Amino acid sequence: MKKLNHPYLNIPDKAFWKRSVAKIESRNVDPVGTFQLRLSSETKVATAGSCFAQHIARHLRKSGYQYYVVEEGHPIIPAAIRERHHYGTFSARYGNIYTARQLLQLLHRAYGRFTPLEDAWIETDGSVLDPYRPTVQPRGYISVAEMHADRDQHFAAVRKMFETLDVFVFTLGLTECWMAREDGAVFPLCPGVEGGKFDPSKHVFHNLSVAEVVADMTEFIEELQRLNPVAHVVLTVSPVPLMATAEPGEHVLSATTYSKSVLRVAAEVLRKQFDFVHYFPSYEIITGNFNRGCYYAEDLRSVTEKGVSHVMRLFLQYATGGAVATKAPATEALKVDSFMAQAEALVEVECDEIALDR
Repeated sequence: MKKLNHPYLNIPDKAFWKRSVAKIESRNVDPVGTFQLRLSSETKVATAGSCFAQHIARHLRKSGYQYYVVEEGHPIIPAAIRERHHYGTFSARYGNIYTARQLLQLLHRAYGRFTPLEDAWIETDGSVLDPYRPTVQPRGYISVAEMHADRDQHFAAVRKMFETLDVFVFTLGLTECWMAREDGAVFPLCPGVEGGKFDPSKHVFHNLSVAEVVADMTEFIEELQRLNPVAHVVLTVSPVPLMATAEPGEHVLSATTYSKSVLRVAAEVLRKQFDFVHYFPSYEIITGNFNRGCYYAEDLRSVTEKGVSHVMRLFLQYATGGAVATKAPATEALKVDSFMAQAEALVEVECDEIALDR
């Protein structure tokens, strides 16, 4: 009998679908490939990105690791009020950062390298909103001067974060964005949705390509490395589908597939380009067909706590070298006829995109 000899004979079980997916209990599926990052209890881990990034922060706190917050709000303010004003939601009070372009512009603005021409939104009641984080201040600011003062303080916190963090976890969320025609400034939401006034002569829709996401993130990563040579970056892709698409003629499902595919390809390109950039497959864990859709709620969009627990159990298992106990998520089935049971299975996060279709 001829002796077989080919490359597939000497690769690990995780490289085979049947061995690592099809015949594995769903809660034990582990799609993590190469992940060399290691955390200690002293590692300062900062987060930004789409709403899914908030889950990472919550589980770091619960597991005794340092979720690095540089903009916490004055301690005299009650915790509930600080939470409503988005202090501690992310490492700094920037709200959801959905796109690579938005992240890059945040860095440029914080260091005075870019100042958007569209500076403030004056609402009909006289309140003032920051166009680049319109939801962080409930009911807005009382004046443009107050908004500028708060923005200056915010940028100081952002600079401190970039210069002193150890690990920056960024969850890539979207490719679709709305920009100012005049200078290319990117908004987190289309003007008019949560403040401001949409003007087609001033605002334009843009859908980022793989090349654009890679270019924006490369510039950001290289600048972060200059500011903080020891920093590591962890990229994830949000598994949350688009709430709505502005791509002409497209169905939201196809638009979601495009957006997430672009972000996943870009993340892989960046991981291979920089040895201090790591990718963690939270997207694959939540969307993988091995879980038969049970990691999404009835709206097929919200991620359940069971899914988040699977992601974070693996993240902490790898990032801590097994120092955190690998406790399996609860297996109790959701009672679909019970509102409270479903509510308890979901984790509430601040997601500006919900405003597109309340």
